[in-house]
Amino acid sequence: MVSKPPVGDPVQDAPQVAAPKRAAAGLPAIGHTLRMAQEQMGLRRTAQTLLKVNQKDGFDCPGCAWPEGDKRHTAEFCENGAKAVAEEATLRRVTPDFFAAHPLSDLAQRSGYWLGQQGRITRPMYLPEGAARYEAITWERAFEIIAEELNALGSPDEALFYTSGRTSNEAAFLLQLFAREFGTNNLPDCSNMCHESSGSALTQTIGIGKGSVSLEDLHQADLIVVAGQNPGTNHPRMLSALEKAKASGAKIISVNPLPEAGLEKFRNPQTPQGMIKGADLTDLFLQIRIGGDQALFRLLNKLIVETEGAVDELFVREHTHGYEEFKAAAQEADWDQTLAATGLTRTEIEQALAMVLASKRTIVCWAMGLTQHKHAVPTIREVVNFLLLRGNIGRTGAGVCPVRGHSNVQGDRTMGIFERPAPAFLDALEKEFGFAPPREHGYDVVRSIEALRDGKAKVFFAMGGNFVGATPDTEVTEAAMRRASLTVHVSTKLNRSHAVTGRRALILPTLGRTDKDVQKSGKQFVTVEDSMGMVHASRGNLTPASPHLLSEPAIVVRMAQATLGTNSSINWAEFEKDYATIRDRIARVVPGFEDFNKKVAHPGGFQLPHGPRDERRFPTATGKANFTAAPVEFPELPEGRLLLQTLRSHDQYNTTIYGLDDRYRGIKGGRRIVMVNPEDARQLGLADGSYADLVSEWKDGVERRAPGFRVVHYPTARGCAAAYYPETNVLVPLGSTADVSNTPASKSVIVRFERTE
Repeated sequence: MVSKPPVGDPVQDAPQVAAPKRAAAGLPAIGHTLRMAQEQMGLRRTAQTLLKVNQKDGFDCPGCAWPEGDKRHTAEFCENGAKAVAEEATLRRVTPDFFAAHPLSDLAQRSGYWLGQQGRITRPMYLPEGAARYEAITWERAFEIIAEELNALGSPDEALFYTSGRTSNEAAFLLQLFAREFGTNNLPDCSNMCHESSGSALTQTIGIGKGSVSLEDLHQADLIVVAGQNPGTNHPRMLSALEKAKASGAKIISVNPLPEAGLEKFRNPQTPQGMIKGADLTDLFLQIRIGGDQALFRLLNKLIVETEGAVDELFVREHTHGYEEFKAAAQEADWDQTLAATGLTRTEIEQALAMVLASKRTIVCWAMGLTQHKHAVPTIREVVNFLLLRGNIGRTGAGVCPVRGHSNVQGDRTMGIFERPAPAFLDALEKEFGFAPPREHGYDVVRSIEALRDGKAKVFFAMGGNFVGATPDTEVTEAAMRRASLTVHVSTKLNRSHAVTGRRALILPTLGRTDKDVQKSGKQFVTVEDSMGMVHASRGNLTPASPHLLSEPAIVVRMAQATLGTNSSINWAEFEKDYATIRDRIARVVPGFEDFNKKVAHPGGFQLPHGPRDERRFPTATGKANFTAAPVEFPELPEGRLLLQTLRSHDQYNTTIYGLDDRYRGIKGGRRIVMVNPEDARQLGLADGSYADLVSEWKDGVERRAPGFRVVHYPTARGCAAAYYPETNVLVPLGSTADVSNTPASKSVIVRFERTE
């Protein structure tokens, strides 16, 4: 039975707290999935959609980017993927009457949970300058407004074109094409806030900013190290791959400040054995202090170098560069410093070393726990050093595995959504389309916010996402957005960004992954790239939520036509009529996509080439894989302070809040909680169940405060704390970013607690 959206925001004043779970999935996951799906879609629509998720003739899950094998289960989705589908395929609707009843001031007071629960947006909406409410507008007038604002700018670089990872390859390619024909490389994207550090580190060391493993490699590994990642909540289908690897004899080391249920035991709902008994996953849990990963891998590397016969000398000699400089730096690694940085014991590190030395095929997987620190890039480069030492790149069952968090974030970057494009990409674009794209680098996410704040950017266009909810330093970001002359959001549902606007604002409702897309040439499909470089088709099967929706490619095409007019030499109209024409142009611009339409017609799609993986060919400046030797860094805490990491709850995907529970961590009915080690809490005088304001401290001296958090005594690493974003994004300074990548350091926030009762 479909339920109605909440009328008021639920009260979160007294969340219930129980002991953390020790296993993930199983019957509770099935029950939770079905309940949420039926509340949003009803029984018939639930079956109609979920049986098509991640199928070869279906649509790609709008959640994470974890790949599918060639053989698919009938239910090829996880609990959080089903939640994402249910929220998009919901029968709830946001009509112009909703906006008439809810002025902007009301929307601005609502939680992200309440906004998202209202349903699919059905009409283009416009907020005129000085108006109190959004009002319905025609598509033609909406594109006229965008064109007016863009063409009135003093420079194309005063426009920003943001992309969410949900955007298809076709739409992403068109958006970057339009932005560059308009005259700017201001193409910030959500990758700037997550795996930019991975791309920066991997490009320097192995020559390509993507992972080097396939799903089959995971199944064949001897050792899998999962560092700074919680797959049970963020990538649940990964647990099936870990289960299969364990059944084949693999060992798993998990490196994380928090124990996570999904890495302890997985109760696979696809099999009776999995449901009844489950599979123990982690063989060694290294409960590391936040930010201590570089120190850990550096010491492990020293110990490998010092162990006779442990280094793959043939691989190092033939395929790497910089080994001697790296070796000298590694030999300086200090046990006492490493133990202080990591909070681990000597015995634990020696156990990890023994497992490493016993493995001939090792994979390291990681996510935001490694990428969102000041020293994130050297940390990931140290991971690469660790793998290079024993020849674990370009070998079956071995390699680097950055696990992407959004379903096409990797594909969008492949399509050219990047503020710092490679000259070769721009050359190919110029050759194919006959205009000279700009060569000056554009703004990433952090620099885009700074540009808006400083009046250097005036028009903000977002292809999906929740920019305001996802970005750091909430008060600064919201003030910056309000300085814009126009903010435009291409969206399926409401979120916080629609309530924080420029002088004028537009909401452009679009088709979702689950929706049928029919254009003049017939039914269309789009394509996506998963976390392991597989490109495949996605075909929605539902009647769209409203006849007034446009697809993402159609929105870009019509925006380009309205803005560029006769100044463009590109036949934009053909791209809206038939997406195959977009793929034909991609095939001539992007390496690996030759014969794109032919390749993607194959069920399951095709794998992109990857030199390091396929033939141990490293397209770096040296022509080899590069060892690096950065100084070891780790956060140092003033007395009486803790190091906070922001993270997701289990009822959450990125900034989309599905519910107010975090089942695996034992939290129910509230999100304003902070997890603190009981010993740290006692030293700070923080009783379990007490309330405190969180105040971050940074070198600029600005007070950033997140008020009213319930203290939860929790088995996190000593000196560390954890709380959910986006509620704690207010604590992350805009200028606190990773070196090189400029990714917000959301996992390294020094905080003090001010008790409120």
